[in-house]
Amino acid sequence: MDAAETWARALAEWAIPDHILGAAPETPWGCPPELFAGTARRALASGLTPTHLRAAEALPAGGVLLDVGCGAGATSLPVARAVHPSRVVAVDEDPRMLEAFAQLAAEADEGFEADLVEGRWPEVASRVGRVDVAVCGNVAYNVPGLGSFVTALTSAATVRVVLELGERHPQSWLSPLWEQFWGLGRPTRTTAGDALAVITQALGLVPEVEHWTGERSFAGQWGPAGVAWARRRLCLPEAAEPQVAAALDQLRLQDVPGSAMATFWWPGRAPGQ
Repeated sequence: MDAAETWARALAEWAIPDHILGAAPETPWGCPPELFAGTARRALASGLTPTHLRAAEALPAGGVLLDVGCGAGATSLPVARAVHPSRVVAVDEDPRMLEAFAQLAAEADEGFEADLVEGRWPEVASRVGRVDVAVCGNVAYNVPGLGSFVTALTSAATVRVVLELGERHPQSWLSPLWEQFWGLGRPTRTTAGDALAVITQALGLVPEVEHWTGERSFAGQWGPAGVAWARRRLCLPEAAEPQVAAALDQLRLQDVPGSAMATFWWPGRAPGQ
């Protein structure tokens, strides 16, 4: 089995079992834009991460930056503040995220044009065209076809592609709660190393890699909205929120602060290549 097939099969193991999903009182998918907006505001108020730095050093002043799976802009807006591109192309399949991105971009008032593209990558790649630098933060674990995804990023960027993801699947921290509420064991794959194997296979090159510790993303820190998100993700009714809040408090006491992250970067495809 090659790296791409291993990746896709491992992601499929994270699916919620049909008997749980079918009984869910609300959809477990999606995340409130205000939570993403909070993350983006903290990113703008903090120092640049390795992901931001690798993008900023490659992006020419007045250039064009692409952010795929932009959320509210935590990956791209700090880069735009540092380098002052002429345009930031923000791609997301959720129009609410694009609205949050546009609002934060207007608040930042860095003088760039915000070009909003609704849809899934790489299906919307033809609507984006060529850019200087492409960034993609914390999206890879939602992409079974990661090889074609990064190939399209590489074709779009003339200078560099920068991809950030956690060392472990972003839902790994919820595994103890799945066990507590449903008696359901969760997978231990996929990992950033698995993603690296797919990218290397797809592009025929080994990306540069930096491992680092980022902000801890934890629903218990998001207040009532975070508890409600975790409860929905666990396919539980609203009446279970006090139990979910208590479980999150216990998990917070046991967990180690910080998130283990990986940043990959590699050359884009210059015109004529």
